[in-house]
Amino acid sequence: MQTGKVVSMRKNVGKRAPMLEVEDANFITYEGIEGDRHRKAPSQMKYSSTASVSSIPKRQILLMDLETLEEFDLFAGQIRENVTVEGLDFSKIHEGDMVKVESGVILEITGICDPCAFIDGIRPGLRNAIDGRRGLLAFVQNGGSVKVGTTISVETP
Repeated sequence: MQTGKVVSMRKNVGKRAPMLEVEDANFITYEGIEGDRHRKAPSQMKYSSTASVSSIPKRQILLMDLETLEEFDLFAGQIRENVTVEGLDFSKIHEGDMVKVESGVILEITGICDPCAFIDGIRPGLRNAIDGRRGLLAFVQNGGSVKVGTTISVETP
């Protein structure tokens, strides 16, 4: 079992609007983050070619690892992720795995987030360079409060 910690969190308050950095957030079961524009997003929204199709929205949460951000000389929140974590090897996390927060929140991984044209706006060529490593999509299986600094773990079903 892998363990890490939450190092920053953000809410997407509007398309292309600056992300709102927060110290804690309320994760709502089957809906997403309270105050985030992807909360209750329609399941037909296409953010990933790998996330399976069902009635549960696949793009409630975008998780990103700090190690990949640093490798690409990016800062937390720059690729518009909701939760930035440290200490997890994302290459070993797959669809169906559970990210468990010490507060009881459980996120189910739904797939890899495909990089969009926005990523090349950060730096030309970044979209291709970061393909397959832009982060992991998840939905909230069990809600509750999450705070920056919280310990998290990943469990494979």
